[in-house]
Amino acid sequence: MASLDPVRDKNTDPVVDQDGVRLTVDAQVATVTLTNPAKRNAQSPALWRALVEAGRAVPGDVRVVVLRGEGKSFSAGLDRQAFTPEGFDGEPSFLDLARGTDEELDTAIAEYQEAFTWWRRRDLVSIAAVQGHAIGAGFQLALACDLRIAADDAQFAMRETSLGLVPDLTGTHPLVGLVGYGRALEICATGRFVQAAEAERIGLANLVVPGDQLDAATQDLAAALLAAPRDALIETKALLQGATDRTYDAQRAAERAAQSRRLRDLAGLGD
Repeated sequence: MASLDPVRDKNTDPVVDQDGVRLTVDAQVATVTLTNPAKRNAQSPALWRALVEAGRAVPGDVRVVVLRGEGKSFSAGLDRQAFTPEGFDGEPSFLDLARGTDEELDTAIAEYQEAFTWWRRRDLVSIAAVQGHAIGAGFQLALACDLRIAADDAQFAMRETSLGLVPDLTGTHPLVGLVGYGRALEICATGRFVQAAEAERIGLANLVVPGDQLDAATQDLAAALLAAPRDALIETKALLQGATDRTYDAQRAAERAAQSRRLRDLAGLGD
């Protein structure tokens, strides 16, 4: 499969390269790559902190962020070492966290969630390019992005319930928004695999392509997004993000306000 990372091909140093995460930037497109294919890009608190760092390091002129995983799988989810008594080196185990106070436990989970929140910033459009497995935390990381392109071998599954847990890495809100409550409940409660064709049919994936076309399709989508004026895309994204929380009349008012700003800006009368 061809590289999605043109900056790396040019031998440009990554902006971030730590704990299984690499961030590279090529003009207005940033690429965040999960770089531990030997473990199918399994996730850990260190990886989540690296994702947070990548989000903070994205330059202000970047408009599109691509998220991808090296190897055969996008991300097979949480590294099972998290559930062992010893956990990860230098990290409190999940069992240790469970013994903490309610406030300590809530704070720890909130810190983990930060790795999954910045992808929907209004000044960016994020694209997850998914191949192979996207399980649990991997599924939720794909859901954290605005758009998803899947290879035809992609498999999505929310397996937390089989471990006696719940999806807590911000995945439940976008999942319900994409497929509806009933289907989201069925997917989460059964932990079954959603194959690529079904993912496209029910709205989880915007597009499914053969695996050897995943990179090219993602690049094409990024180019199409860059073709639109930045401020118009930012305003449109904000309108759509808030639509479900507004009444019909409130959405009409938001549209009027956004269009007024755009018209004044185009006329050279903006702030």
